Amino acid sequence: MLLRLKTRWLDLSAPLVMGVLNVTPDSFSDGGQHAAPDAALRRAREMLAEGAAILDVGGESTRPGAPPVCEQEELDRVIPVVEALCREFDCPISIDTMKPAVMDAACAAGAALVNDVNALRAPGAIEIVRKHGAAVCLMHMQGEPRTMQQAPSYQDVTAEVAAYLRGRIDDCLAEGIDPASVMVDPGFGFGKTVEHNLELLARLEELLPLGRPILVGLSRKSMFKALLGLEVSQRMQASATAAALAVSQGAVIVRAHDVRATVEAIAIAAAVRGRRRVQS
Repeated sequence: MLLRLKTRWLDLSAPLVMGVLNVTPDSFSDGGQHAAPDAALRRAREMLAEGAAILDVGGESTRPGAPPVCEQEELDRVIPVVEALCREFDCPISIDTMKPAVMDAACAAGAALVNDVNALRAPGAIEIVRKHGAAVCLMHMQGEPRTMQQAPSYQDVTAEVAAYLRGRIDDCLAEGIDPASVMVDPGFGFGKTVEHNLELLARLEELLPLGRPILVGLSRKSMFKALLGLEVSQRMQASATAAALAVSQGAVIVRAHDVRATVEAIAIAAAVRGRRRVQS
């Protein structure tokens, strides 16, 4: 499977890691560590050396209860970093934002992918992605980031996530987005309990009929504290294990903070999945 990112194509025949580059002071896992452009560039070099194929830049925390960030502040945080990354590196740069103005400026600065937890529902978002020819990741979220974990509820979480993502794909294609530029994310932890997350992970293959590449973000999630009592700094092995399980169920891009461990884990999972397909 290939994903179109502006003028290039990304080969997804083997799973890839998207390195998380938070340029925020309050991210739940690494807030403030990479906020300055120089620090962000150093971290980007580290992640690429460890095997990241894509870098995902975010300037607003979407953890539960995080305060909103105004448009200008988010622009001030992310645009200098996107510009610096695009000058130095040839890898695809992703912008993690819900705001159309930030999408527009970041794509103009060189970002080739919009990673939107709001699935391009904001007015004007689809038009901006179409204008730039950027790829997009459409994520499922029940509620909104500030309150999404208060009382998430589903009759069938996997079926409802699949139906939502199908609707968003159809809406984007109807507005002229190239289907080859669309991927989907089930949104682990975004308006979902631990049980919902586990159910989604166990049944992730049920999203394959959507016909689009599946991206997952399981890295350092709070579910690992609930399941194992692990604090954020202790969640590397659990995150890599969950990433491998996702790849075994068909995910092809894994968003991760701990790049090397994730690259190794998903390579094993992909090799086993490949053998399963050959024998079946």
